Amino acid sequence: MKHKNGKNNKKRIGSSLGLIALSLPTIAWYIAFCYLPLFGIVIAFKRYKQVPGRNFIYNLFVASPWVGLENFRFLFINPQIKSVVRNTLAYNLTFLIIDTVLPIALAIMLSYMYSDRLKGITQSVAMLPHFMSWVVVSMFLFAFLSTDKGLFNNALIELGKEPVRWYQEPAVWPIILVVTHTWKAYGYALVMYMANIASINSGLYESAMVDGAGAWQMVLKITLPLIRPIVIVILLLNLGGIFNTDFGLFFHATRNSGSIISTTQTIDVYTYKALMEQANYGYSAAASLMQNVIGCIFLLIANMLIKKVDPEEGVF
Repeated sequence: MKHKNGKNNKKRIGSSLGLIALSLPTIAWYIAFCYLPLFGIVIAFKRYKQVPGRNFIYNLFVASPWVGLENFRFLFINPQIKSVVRNTLAYNLTFLIIDTVLPIALAIMLSYMYSDRLKGITQSVAMLPHFMSWVVVSMFLFAFLSTDKGLFNNALIELGKEPVRWYQEPAVWPIILVVTHTWKAYGYALVMYMANIASINSGLYESAMVDGAGAWQMVLKITLPLIRPIVIVILLLNLGGIFNTDFGLFFHATRNSGSIISTTQTIDVYTYKALMEQANYGYSAAASLMQNVIGCIFLLIANMLIKKVDPEEGVF
């Protein structure tokens, strides 16, 4: 018995070593790009100075004086911060609702599609925008919104109306950004929800049909309750990034137009401009740190509330 147990233990150790070896590149990536850069948080509490001929470590820890919370104070007294935070929260809450409701509704409708081939084609078409970079998307958007050669303005001219300078009209951009984000993002969530719906035991639906349940009743009583765990996980992860926005959407898609920043500038774009235009490293680091701390707080609070409603739900 001992001999057999020894062989079994060796097999388990061997299989574990194989899994550990496979995970080493991922572990190394996280250490190099997620954990080692954490020491740079101290920039948020310093006035960073560059000394010619010195490396980054010397400049950060020796040449740069501590300023405490001065960078954060300057962040909060800046007159632009109110509109920037408002835009960030408004867009993220809108995205949160749309990215939850629309993919779930489409996934449920596609699950009732009889043709597997058509279902696969629909999923592939929905996923295509997800793999396009924001630079490419911004060029497509410009082809529609260009003042002189854009498709929309050409259509307006044909109708006898004056062309619109889209990149100078801040009022239209909330709609443009929401539509563009939804078009690019819904496919990924759609595929995830469809995979979860496909994993539901078909016997449950058959039993419900025998009992006389209709399609709407099966959705309410079977589909939605069984996909609730993945919905909660995605919602929690999105809440963790409530103060972070997709930089490509708000910077590249808008072509960094200064005429529309009142409705398009978010914290990420604001931080980037402070870094690139003013070279204010401490101020930019303070803004980024604030984003992540507040996002973490939102995540913890949301997870705690979900645990109180249902102890078996939540991420941790």
